[in-house]
Amino acid sequence: MKETNSRPTRFRWVVLVLIFAAYMIAGADRANIGMVVPFIKDEFKLSNTDIGAMSSLFYIGYAVIQVPIGLIYSKYGVRIIFILAMALTSISTFFMGFVNNGFQLKAARVVLGIAEGPINIGIVSTINRWYPQKEKGFATGVFLSSIKFAPAVVPPLCAIIIQAYGWRDIFYFFAIPGFVIAALWFWLVRDNPKDSKYCSEAELNYILTDSAEGGSDSTTSPGTVKSDSRFRLIDKIIRSRNIEALNTHRKVIFSWNIWACAFGYLFLVGIAYAIMTWVPTYLIKVKHYSTLKTGLVAATPWIGAILGNVLGGWLSDNVFKKRRKPLMLITSVSTIFTMYSLLYAPDQMYLLALLLGVCGVFLNLGYSTFLVYPMGLASKDKLPFAASIVNCMGSVGGAFAPFVVGVILDYQGWDWVFTFLALCSVGTLLVVISMIEPFVINNTGGKKAPA
Repeated sequence: MKETNSRPTRFRWVVLVLIFAAYMIAGADRANIGMVVPFIKDEFKLSNTDIGAMSSLFYIGYAVIQVPIGLIYSKYGVRIIFILAMALTSISTFFMGFVNNGFQLKAARVVLGIAEGPINIGIVSTINRWYPQKEKGFATGVFLSSIKFAPAVVPPLCAIIIQAYGWRDIFYFFAIPGFVIAALWFWLVRDNPKDSKYCSEAELNYILTDSAEGGSDSTTSPGTVKSDSRFRLIDKIIRSRNIEALNTHRKVIFSWNIWACAFGYLFLVGIAYAIMTWVPTYLIKVKHYSTLKTGLVAATPWIGAILGNVLGGWLSDNVFKKRRKPLMLITSVSTIFTMYSLLYAPDQMYLLALLLGVCGVFLNLGYSTFLVYPMGLASKDKLPFAASIVNCMGSVGGAFAPFVVGVILDYQGWDWVFTFLALCSVGTLLVVISMIEPFVINNTGGKKAPA
């Protein structure tokens, strides 16, 4: 039992710093391959399709582990498995520096995907426990901005390492930070804030504020939004509804809202990781930039992504009052146009950097809401399973899109690539339209109730 302490600690923000660092490191370990591609392509005699397959294999390994790890987290908790995943990610990254052919590189990417797989769902589950409803959108925005912060800093850092040492040393350097975060997580973070000696009674009560569970570990859903006359038109457009809690695995599996969210996330993740994998090659082969210029320009979509994720999370919590679907719609519509605009990308370095930065902002305004959305549908004990479905489909998108881009490049050109990415965003728009926005649900037996 937690000792009574009226001092209002803010330890949840320390947890958020660790979340940011953990996922940034995971993102760096998957993003560094983009800068390596132009160098290993000739050395290992790889085609564009081989490069796309190599990127896709990471996400296949990542996708395979999602649903099993969601079930394991639901039953056994997050902490120990999460720590092991961070350590295994660093070990996998280190051994990538020893590969000598395309087959070994592809196998190493599969292993890295399996190692990283538990990290995302572990963080989503931690956010769901450590933040009240009114802060979950912002916390998730910060969390997902970290995966975009990684490719913002990785290309310039990789360029420096390549020029000073060589491409293999990238993996040796990048393997170190994951062990540090694993140790800090073991020391500081518990699955539930009530079990943390650093979280006061006052902070715990605040975390439980605005939660329909009232601090219990019941199977009811915390809900998301309350009816508000100021949002009457928006609520009609986004199809706001009272719903029953998804408090069993069966309800989660047969929820179209969960699957629509998952398919929308599939398309968005596909766009993001196609950009991560192929933009450095585009800049070197098409725009003929130097390695250093490529590193700087390749970082700009991710600088925009950081801004988009954090701004989108804040807008979702504060402007739209915890409504997640409006930002989903804004992102899907705007990304159709930004991807299409890349057909006319300028050659001038600064203008292209600005365009890629704008693409990053709009792609990511609603990106984090796809992982916040299940928190308003599923009970806390079923959230890891629901989130694992969404993240699994996102991983499928991450596997699918870079591979398709590689095939397109072997047979067509970059105009077809950007058209394909615009069509992916059309897919997001169509499934998001079909979703509802869940209203607050009472916690009396899962019965529908007026908000």
